[in-house]
Amino acid sequence: MKALCWHGKHDVRYDTVPDPILEHPRDAIIKVSACAICGSDLHLFDGFMPEMKSGDVLGHEFMGEVVDVGPEAKNLKVGDRVVIPFTITCGQCEQCVKGNFSACERTNRNADKAAKMFGHTTGGLFGYSHLTGGYAGGQAEYVRVPFADSTHVVVPPDLSDEQVLFLGDIFPTGWQAALQCDIEPTDTVAIWGAGPVGQMAIRSAVLLGARQVICIDSVPERLKMAVDGGAVAINFEKESVVERLKELTQGKGPEKCIDAVGMESHSSSTMEQAYDRVKQAVGAETDRPHVLREMIYVCRPAGVLSIPGVYGGMIDKIPFGASMNKGLTWRMGQTHVRRWTDELLQLIIDKKIDPSFVITHRANLQTGPEMYKTFRDKKDACIKVVLTP
Repeated sequence: MKALCWHGKHDVRYDTVPDPILEHPRDAIIKVSACAICGSDLHLFDGFMPEMKSGDVLGHEFMGEVVDVGPEAKNLKVGDRVVIPFTITCGQCEQCVKGNFSACERTNRNADKAAKMFGHTTGGLFGYSHLTGGYAGGQAEYVRVPFADSTHVVVPPDLSDEQVLFLGDIFPTGWQAALQCDIEPTDTVAIWGAGPVGQMAIRSAVLLGARQVICIDSVPERLKMAVDGGAVAINFEKESVVERLKELTQGKGPEKCIDAVGMESHSSSTMEQAYDRVKQAVGAETDRPHVLREMIYVCRPAGVLSIPGVYGGMIDKIPFGASMNKGLTWRMGQTHVRRWTDELLQLIIDKKIDPSFVITHRANLQTGPEMYKTFRDKKDACIKVVLTP
């Protein structure tokens, strides 16, 4: 079969790879009908995530049709149309029973290796390095889904692929980011990043009743989409984020702040940007934490920082004393996708949201290597790419 494979920094190729087969009675094989390039895929593309190996199949946002199923995956059958969450869940361990699906204790088959770096580790993830299990991803013609009986969402036939595809990642990720804020009707929610997850977080915060939603970015097309979704836009390259947030909150700061950027954030400060770039270059830090620093500074005391943006290692110069003295609550983590999908699917069915609004580019899988560059460089007003094998 054909798949998009990682061969090093900025080197994604459309390769021929072995067809997947059933390896366990709970497995299923999915024929992919649609997949997407996610913002967190760019961290792999840019070489920031450790334990990637040449030839690894990429992609963790995908859906399709069941074409083969193991005997223990009794709630699936050939022909079922499913979205696959990017977090692989056994459904039986202590964390899964509690609904903490991204912390599944059984699905990361390289947990011992990951634990040496993190102490404890996340569950298994599709197409996202050998620290999260080394599972082949979904930017491919076919995918083996382990623990398929609990790692799937059956979708109704009257909804298009584009309407439901993002149930596998960015929609529940934006939703969880907003839910973690415990939004109240009087709240201002500030969201850094107007990429796909940021866009979903904006609409989630609106649906959850925030009084005001503010989005910080610098790409005009993304800021326009944010405004269309109900946010006030701040272009950090043209105005001071700190001063503008003061104006919009009568000097008090936003109660809730969401980092939808993660490890590759950019600063309008030349000195700060240079500092982080140098620290990265010499290996003294792995991630650029500008957004975290800014959120701590502007957030109203007793507020909440919600962090769906991906971080992979070490960060530097975090004003933790300010966070402690202001009494800020931090909530973060990979998304517990399956916890939210039933509710979010119903929102789509009820026409309260159509997640396909975020799609700007549609292409064939074989054009994937070029589309990675288009998405990374934000060319051609690119916000979200959907690929079809």
